[in-house]
Amino acid sequence: MREQQLEAVRERLTSTAEPVTVERIAEAVRAEGLALGTGTTAQLVKALRNELVGLGPLQQFVETPGVTDVVLDGQGRIWTDGEQGLTNTGVQVGSEEQARALARRLVSVAGGRLDEGHPCADGKIGSCRIHAVIPPIAVEGTMISVRVARGSTAGLHELARHWREPHHWSSALRSLVSQRRNYLVSGATGSGKTSLLAAMLSEVSSGERILIVEDTTELAPDHTHVLHLQSRGGNVEGAGRVDMGQLVRETLRMRPDRLIVGECRGAELRDFLAAMNTGHAGAGGTVHANSPQAVPARLIAMGALAGLTPEAVAVQAAAALDAVVHVERRAGRRMPVALSALQYHDGRLAMVPALTTGGDGVERGSAWEELLG
Repeated sequence: MREQQLEAVRERLTSTAEPVTVERIAEAVRAEGLALGTGTTAQLVKALRNELVGLGPLQQFVETPGVTDVVLDGQGRIWTDGEQGLTNTGVQVGSEEQARALARRLVSVAGGRLDEGHPCADGKIGSCRIHAVIPPIAVEGTMISVRVARGSTAGLHELARHWREPHHWSSALRSLVSQRRNYLVSGATGSGKTSLLAAMLSEVSSGERILIVEDTTELAPDHTHVLHLQSRGGNVEGAGRVDMGQLVRETLRMRPDRLIVGECRGAELRDFLAAMNTGHAGAGGTVHANSPQAVPARLIAMGALAGLTPEAVAVQAAAALDAVVHVERRAGRRMPVALSALQYHDGRLAMVPALTTGGDGVERGSAWEELLG
């Protein structure tokens, strides 16, 4: 197909507000009088759909089973991450201009803005979370990161197939949920925090109402009564912003049986702790941390953003949170490796082991009886 014909097809599809469907794309191709074979037409329709409403050259990798992340680096190379680890696909975007055009289109479709005055942006397209950065902030060239959220959410039973001694962990995690313990799932980026939290929420009784607060909606537990609130950034003047802390406060007026903060990363921690300390049992969330021992420092740092002293955070966190489940990625498998109780000792937060996966298998710690006994 010549470039002018391709442009004519694009013009037909984008000249109205009608959704760009496969049927409309095929109709536009026929309207341009293109006499192509069935196979060629099908390939063209798919390519046009990916370009106009999908993720362009990234789409085929997003649809690959087992892929959790697709990234475009500053040299135009496309990489994937997932079961096989970080892998160079061998596919490359032709030029910096094409990469920047793709980034701008994706952010625009997600309802955001990406230009010299706003060189970093994120959003959501379908089940994918999109983040893009353009020069001069992105020194080597335009970079795009796509986090893939699969349509079906695995339950604990499915996730546990990849764990060491899964029966110990499945039993412990189900007990946390059934006993309405307040907990956080900690771990590094890509360790499986969100997947594990969603699986645990799927164990909640169908008669309970789950309210989830997130920056970008990702959690999709298999449950009959789940409601999401999503934060919103302000406009160019900063007006219209709705932050996570405000949303946590809003949920308290919405009769939550389970209050979930998808990821604690800032001043909203103050409102989350306050909610758990005023009778909201069974709450949960995730937090970035490289080890269980790093969680207290992360909580104190987030509390500082809300104007709380380290001692105030320690006292409130110890009273509000019962447990931290730490997950890691080992040999390509994501799994829980440590369950700890949060306790207040000598003016500081302490992580007391309850269950740990080590070289010799799964071992119970001193906090087991208190937490799950």
